Amino acid sequence: MKPVLFPLLASVVLFSSCLTTLDSALNSYREGGEAPLTEKEVAKGLKEALTRGADAAVRELAKKDGYYGDALYRLVLPPEANPIIENIERVPGGKKMMDDLVLRINRSAEEAASGAYPIFADAVTDMTIADAFAILKGNDDAATQYFRSKTYTRLVDLYRPKLNGALDKKLVGDISANDTWNALRDLYNKAAASPVGKLNKMKTVDIELSRYLTEKALDGMFLKVADEEKAIRKDPVKRVTQILKRVFGSLD
Repeated sequence: MKPVLFPLLASVVLFSSCLTTLDSALNSYREGGEAPLTEKEVAKGLKEALTRGADAAVRELAKKDGYYGDALYRLVLPPEANPIIENIERVPGGKKMMDDLVLRINRSAEEAASGAYPIFADAVTDMTIADAFAILKGNDDAATQYFRSKTYTRLVDLYRPKLNGALDKKLVGDISANDTWNALRDLYNKAAASPVGKLNKMKTVDIELSRYLTEKALDGMFLKVADEEKAIRKDPVKRVTQILKRVFGSLD
């Protein structure tokens, strides 16, 4: 009876294996041992791994300080908003108002994240066997990119209204962050379009705060998903169910 090809199997990395290497791994059982894995079993194991990874990512960002408590994920106003920040901070209590705004923005993102799991779950449910093997043959972040392509539009629809609501709340009197940003942006762009602005090569600014912050929030979400993808790929401890052990254990 030929020994199992452990050196070959150890070289196979979850999510980045080519199909031929996977086929070799799936057929490496000893005669009289477990039956070879089927394509459906492989797809089921991959779906379960992605479901667990997405759930872990969502839970991390949806908890209190999931965004705000980590500088890597915290949402801040764009550099172009510095005139807003500098002017408001000159007003008594202005620094606290801006700090409260940033906190409010991040709390809104955390609230939005709490509703993201069903969107990821739908993407996993819709995954075909062909999709599963494409991920296995793809790059190290193939699963994350699959999620991005399948969920991004729905996640924008989830996040943006909540972030926009935070920006529409009044900062001073009847003026919100959106109001202040739009007024300062228009004044800046008017100056940039003037002869003096053109001479100084001033560039117009077209950033919309809610769109900018939504994009940054989703960048953080997919960064967290990518971290989970890497962990599932590298760490046998993540194989907490029989199907995960059976599918991914064959690749060690």
